[in-house]
Amino acid sequence: MTDPAALAQRKMQFLFALRSKGVTDQAVLTAMERIDRGPFVRGLFSERAYEDTPLPIACGQTISQPSVVGLMTQALDVSPRDKVLEVGTGSGYQAAILSQLARRVYTVDRHKRLVREARAIFEAMDLANITAFSSDGSFGLPDQAPFDRIIVTAAAEDPPGPLLQQLKVGGIMVVPVGQSDSVQSLIRVRRHEAGFDYDEMRPVRFVPLVEGLAPDS
Repeated sequence: MTDPAALAQRKMQFLFALRSKGVTDQAVLTAMERIDRGPFVRGLFSERAYEDTPLPIACGQTISQPSVVGLMTQALDVSPRDKVLEVGTGSGYQAAILSQLARRVYTVDRHKRLVREARAIFEAMDLANITAFSSDGSFGLPDQAPFDRIIVTAAAEDPPGPLLQQLKVGGIMVVPVGQSDSVQSLIRVRRHEAGFDYDEMRPVRFVPLVEGLAPDS
């Protein structure tokens, strides 16, 4: 069993690492302090939950580096009245962070197992404002659209058209874009009456956005 004092020290270092990487928004830092990354990292890698590094999870996916989660959340600029769509539930960690900032979070993943496991964590943490679905995230959630904010945690060649159309005027989408797993850029999209503005933020590496439900579901 981990010594409580040692665990507290690791969590403090975790928050310091976030600040040092540019996560300065106090609401985002508070959300990341409230949501323990530990339950989202299982098995062999659980001891590394508080390191600022991506880690493997089930179904050949990863839990993102915490500083990247923080920077993407910060770029999304979520307000308490916002309805947010996350494409790529993964471990559920990003959705849990968003649940502390938004009115409602919808999260989708093509892997049914990941959705089941994430739902169990959300229930254990009493995160009642998250709804998780197993579906093809590249098409978004038309039945729940439009969204104030959309975050994509898998890389597409271009920002997916269906997701752009499900973004409210005045809304923001954050998405990694790139044609290979070695050359990707994090893009912030803002929708306005006349179209979309695109800001390139930083290089990143994410698993690819894949259409269709996973065969292992």
